[in-house]
Amino acid sequence: QVQLVESGGGLVQPGGSLRLSCAASGFTWDDYVIGWFRQAPGKDREGVSEGVSCIKNNDGSTYYGDSVKGRFTISSDKAKNTVYLQMNSLKPEDTAVYYCAAARVVNMNPMAVKWSHVWWYERWGMGTQVTVSS
Repeated sequence: QVQLVESGGGLVQPGGSLRLSCAASGFTWDDYVIGWFRQAPGKDREGVSEGVSCIKNNDGSTYYGDSVKGRFTISSDKAKNTVYLQMNSLKPEDTAVYYCAAARVVNMNPMAVKWSHVWWYERWGMGTQVTVSS
């Protein structure tokens, strides 16, 4: 069974940095896409996930949401079965629970369109809280 575990969240001041980790197990690395999504606080936003970033494991291609381009960087370490999200220049509006999720690469053409749509992701971690506040 595919399992994903997020870590690295916490409380930081605006302008600060965090690195999130997504440890994966139970799947063939190159057969999957790993994405990061977030849900902002407030019950009006519950169940609504914003696509943050994604990496295609078999070729290393990456994708970013417009709101994080230039500030966040996704990377992976195949030997450790781990995907990272380096978050710099954090803003209060980045406050959210961050989730990593896995999608089968065979379902993800074209990647530029599908990577940010939660429907394609069949396995999800439990999330890690990121709070940006002074």
